[in-house]
Amino acid sequence: MELTPASDMAAPGVIDIHKLTKRYSVRRSIGEIVRAPGERAVAYALREVSFHVNEGEFFGLLGPNGAGKTTLLRILATLILPDEGTAIVGGRDVVRDAADVRREVALVLSDERGLYWRLSAHENLRLFATLHDLHGQEMRNRVNEVMSLVGLAEARSKMVGAFSSGMRQRLLIARGLLRRPRVLLLDEPTRSLDPVAARDFRSFLVEDVVNRAGCTIVLATHSAEEAFGLCTRIGILDRGRLLDHGTMGELARHLDRDRYRVWTRTPGHRMWDGLDARPVQQPVPAVAGDGEGWTQLEVTIPGGMAASARVLSNLAGSGVVVGRFEQVPFTLADVIESAISHDRRGHHA
Repeated sequence: MELTPASDMAAPGVIDIHKLTKRYSVRRSIGEIVRAPGERAVAYALREVSFHVNEGEFFGLLGPNGAGKTTLLRILATLILPDEGTAIVGGRDVVRDAADVRREVALVLSDERGLYWRLSAHENLRLFATLHDLHGQEMRNRVNEVMSLVGLAEARSKMVGAFSSGMRQRLLIARGLLRRPRVLLLDEPTRSLDPVAARDFRSFLVEDVVNRAGCTIVLATHSAEEAFGLCTRIGILDRGRLLDHGTMGELARHLDRDRYRVWTRTPGHRMWDGLDARPVQQPVPAVAGDGEGWTQLEVTIPGGMAASARVLSNLAGSGVVVGRFEQVPFTLADVIESAISHDRRGHHA
């Protein structure tokens, strides 16, 4: 199945990947070696992955741990070599033109050990700027510029060991931006952040890194909420294969979006019978200030928003009390299961 629609191939992107494959040798047991001494066991980190990323795009790589996301980012950053296929960044091949690609790309791993905790934020950036061959006034100006860009100007003299996880993630981004990269590769940057810090960090990525710095971003994440909330397009990776990719709307069309969650005080009403209503198997807290509490149901309403609006109107007209009504959020497992199903249908078409 060819995953790239014809419309996507109208113009080359800032990143163009074609049938990228990466294999690793797998350690065999003594028994396997004795039975087949000449064979070599391999595992695929990536298997014929193809897609492109447009200039200025926020592209997401969504998949579970072990899907191949980090391997793909490391190939784009020229840290490891592919076994087959090609990866082009800014018109340059990551194998033949590795030095040129490194000037275009910055990889930011979610690894705080890449910072010197006993130095200040400003001292860290001056050190890395020197390693990037920035000196004198140019270096000072650029360090001040990226510290302001990531919102750390007020903390320039603070020791990094005293930073919160969110502040250290911002400093890692600042380090990546020192060379004015065309492409920023982010590997699960919110992994160590609490929910509030992760939400703030996502806003920072969109408002400051994409809009102000003008970078193309490729984000690897295992959070469906993060990918669908941030990215203009998403590629779904599982066990080294790209199952599907497209906009949030294109991918969501393959998901079961007909399930809704309803909070009601009349769960036994006859109106629920035609909606495949099932109680949610978890305790439902009482609404604040209301001692009665509510029953939570999941219902099926095919037909999108127009159909759900008609059902809500009918429920209200029949005396059903509805306190809250929302679409059931999908998980990473839902997205991958849907992509696998869609991929199989495409192969059998």
